[in-house]
Amino acid sequence: MFDKDEPGARHGATGHRVLRSLDDPNEVFVLVEFASSEAANAAREKLLGAGVLDRFPDKTLPRVVAEAETASY
Repeated sequence: MFDKDEPGARHGATGHRVLRSLDDPNEVFVLVEFASSEAANAAREKLLGAGVLDRFPDKTLPRVVAEAETASY
């Protein structure tokens, strides 16, 4: 579904990652990166306004977050 939503959730995005649950392969997490919090919030509002998330039970998403720390090992 994510790939079919161009330019929906990715409008103005700089990249994305799709993560899949090991316990339930039908559960996925999509991280979409934006250049600014303003761009991320605008994309979130567009996505919410489109109503495409209405069919999902989790009404807390999408969330806009900022990276606090990153490390590679």
